[in-house]
Amino acid sequence: MQDSFDDRPETRWRFFTDGVMGGVSSGQVTFLSEGGRRIARLSGEVSTANNGGFIQMRRALSDVPPGAEGVRLVVRGNGERYFVHLRTEAMYLPWQHYRAGFVAGPDWGEVRLPFASFSAQGRPLSATPAPETLTALGIVAYGADYTAALDIREVALY
Repeated sequence: MQDSFDDRPETRWRFFTDGVMGGVSSGQVTFLSEGGRRIARLSGEVSTANNGGFIQMRRALSDVPPGAEGVRLVVRGNGERYFVHLRTEAMYLPWQHYRAGFVAGPDWGEVRLPFASFSAQGRPLSATPAPETLTALGIVAYGADYTAALDIREVALY
C-alpha cells in the first residue's frame, strides 16, 4: 500500500473526531496541490474536554504486501506529536488499536514506524500487529489539548 493522495483520495480517506463519543475536538482533512504534488492536511483543535481528545483521518487497508515491516510517512507539521493507529481483523471494539507516535517538524521528513514499535491499546490484543491482519490505518492528532497542523505527502507500508 502506498498513497500519495492522487486519484480522488477523498474516496479512500475518512475524517472523524471524538464527537462520535461526546468529545468536542474539531477539524478537517483537506487535499491540496503543492508544487505539482498532492498532499493531505490534517488540521484542527484537539480538546480533552468532555472525555475527548482526537481528530483522525483513516483509510481501509487491503492486500497488505507480504513481509511488510512497518509504516512509512513523509510529513511536516508544527512540532506536535502525532500518531499512527492500526486496526486488525480481530478488533471489534472502537477503541481497540495499535499506536505509534512521531513528531512532525516544519520541514518535510520521512518517518518510519516498524510494526514492533506499535503498542496495543485495548484488550485482548497481541503485543504487536500482524501485517497480514491489518484492516485500517489512521493518522491521528491525539491525547492532549493542542492545535493540529500536519501535512502528509505520502503514506506507505514498507
